[in-house]
Amino acid sequence: MTSSLRAVDPLPEIDWDAGGIETELGWGLAAVQQGFSRAGTTAVADLPAGPRGYQVLVAITTEEPSSQLALAHRLGIDKTQMTYVVDALEAAALVERRPDPADRRVRQVHPTPAGRTALAAARTALRAAEADLMRHLSEAERTRLRHLLARVALTAVDVAPGTPAVPDVPLAVPGRSRRPTTAPEKK
Repeated sequence: MTSSLRAVDPLPEIDWDAGGIETELGWGLAAVQQGFSRAGTTAVADLPAGPRGYQVLVAITTEEPSSQLALAHRLGIDKTQMTYVVDALEAAALVERRPDPADRRVRQVHPTPAGRTALAAARTALRAAEADLMRHLSEAERTRLRHLLARVALTAVDVAPGTPAVPDVPLAVPGRSRRPTTAPEKK
């Protein structure tokens, strides 16, 4: 349910001095992740492969073209699962595989016009779900939270150097997500 359809319910007060579970970062992150996962999965359910399909569409519309394998590593998706995701998106005519100009043995994943349209619709639905999840925050607070979480996420992989890498964890590569300086390629 979006915030425009539901009145803002009162937020319980938190006694920060009591040190209860609500004051713990781990509890808060887990609760937000679970709530977002439920709402976000519903919001992008119309896309083939749901949340993973959404991630692929976002990456291929905002980053330089890359191989399916590189995309799997970037998004933290198992390479076998990535094949299924791209296959489903391709079957729905939302993406296409093209030879890499530098190495014709490698296929790059590109969005189609229908893929860009589907992404725009999914983004609208996802933003509504996010607004509902963050309904107790002002617009400025929502923006600030996004910025703060992005900064923390970029350093999260470096928190415990020397520990084994966790498989299927997205790579933090903010330089890849840049606005294109030229108009998107049309097909």
